[in-house]
Amino acid sequence: MRSARPPEPSLVITKDEELSLSGDALIGLMQAVLARDAPFRFRAKGWSMSPFIRDGDVITIVPLNNALPRLGDVVAFIHPKMNKLVVHRVIGTRNGACIVQGDNVPGLVDGVIAQTSILGRVTRVQRNGRHIWPGLGPERYLIAFLSRAGLLVPLRVRLAGLARPFLHRRS
Repeated sequence: MRSARPPEPSLVITKDEELSLSGDALIGLMQAVLARDAPFRFRAKGWSMSPFIRDGDVITIVPLNNALPRLGDVVAFIHPKMNKLVVHRVIGTRNGACIVQGDNVPGLVDGVIAQTSILGRVTRVQRNGRHIWPGLGPERYLIAFLSRAGLLVPLRVRLAGLARPFLHRRS
């Protein structure tokens, strides 16, 4: 007599519901989903990638399929020293590994990240239900260069200062 095999566990979240995970649970679920060659969406926490990715934005990660991320790509990886999930931009490559840094943290390079630590790359960012421009097109090269040179944040602050008088006009 054949024994009945228990059903494979599954996770079902209905529309407009969220599953709150962090740390090892989030990393484990992300690895399992990406291993099946499926995209993984989650709500970003923190401001290290502002203004392109902000706290609370929903980001979509896709598997790399053994490809090395390109300059300017935004990748999800397990930080080798902190052993936690981080989403930052590739600002350089060295010997098949990536040099990664957050867009809003000049001078704080995450280090050289081995390809085995990189889970996937960001392909979409949603803010308040709308798709936004995340700096992932051809402009990613310029953003990576400015970030690596420590000029991205000062330039952003300067541009915001120049635009402020036009954004706060009173009728």
